[in-house]
Amino acid sequence: MPGSTDRPAIEITDLVVRRGRNEVLHTLNLSVRSGSITGLLGPSGCGKTTLMRAIVGTQIVESGSVTVLGEPAGSASLRHRVGYVTQSPTVYLDLSVRDNVRYFAALYGRTAAAAAEAVDAVALGGYSDQQAGQLSGGQRARVSLACALVGDPELLILDEPTVGLDPVLRADLWDRFADLAASGTTLLVSSHVMDEAEHCPELLLLREGSLIAQLSPDELRTETGQSSLEHAFLTLIRSRTVGAEQS
Repeated sequence: MPGSTDRPAIEITDLVVRRGRNEVLHTLNLSVRSGSITGLLGPSGCGKTTLMRAIVGTQIVESGSVTVLGEPAGSASLRHRVGYVTQSPTVYLDLSVRDNVRYFAALYGRTAAAAAEAVDAVALGGYSDQQAGQLSGGQRARVSLACALVGDPELLILDEPTVGLDPVLRADLWDRFADLAASGTTLLVSSHVMDEAEHCPELLLLREGSLIAQLSPDELRTETGQSSLEHAFLTLIRSRTVGAEQS
């Protein structure tokens, strides 16, 4: 498992992304600390997925720079160092859970034992022989996560990984994420559920393509005087909006 360093895992400077005539991300500047869990939070449609695609190098950017693990985003050298789990499960429906994960294990030069460990990590050990096409949507999402985990990435990008999962499994996954971070993996986890911010030592709050703030949950509560993170986020948005209108 990779170890943490003092260098940020992700550094973004003046990032602008356009789709047609619309500017989707507006001059973003941020960094993500190595060996940490950073939550990327904001309502649906605010640009979270676009930002994640820019980090993994699959998004065309208008301007600015994105540096990942010391390399430009999308560099060939990053392919085995960065894991990416999309909102829509990316699995082979005609293969079993075991064979899906073993396929990705082979691509990463990992063993069958590592594949079995990844399957167990997402609580699908009892479904190893079942075809992915016969699983529920939430179960297929967990297969996608196992396919990313088996590569033992230094940076793991997770786009809404807990959507559609029951509360017990969500809690189990967050425990797994915490274990990964403690072992040196950097995780960037997006969510539109503010309660999940409790699991993240640092938060990136995104709204309408702009970074509202980068801070910890406790700092967010202190700045807004709110105990609920959802209310704190709303309070912060309103205060920043009023400040922008008055400036």
